[in-house]
Amino acid sequence: MKNVTKLKDGQKGIVAALDGDAWFLSRISAIGLTPGCHVEILRNKSRQPVLLYSRDTMIAVSRREGEKIWLEVIE
Repeated sequence: MKNVTKLKDGQKGIVAALDGDAWFLSRISAIGLTPGCHVEILRNKSRQPVLLYSRDTMIAVSRREGEKIWLEVIE
């Protein structure tokens, strides 16, 4: 398992766990990132937000938020 900030552009995974307080979990769930959903990393450049693609939507998360989203990487 890796958090989204550790993955490279084009890598895919399934959300395995979400760490954080109630506010973070509520926000991430509201935008559609829930355990079991498929995610593709579109852009992950250092010091910039991570751009994800999930459920037909592009999602930008800050690096701090990305560290709390854990994926089971699909090879």
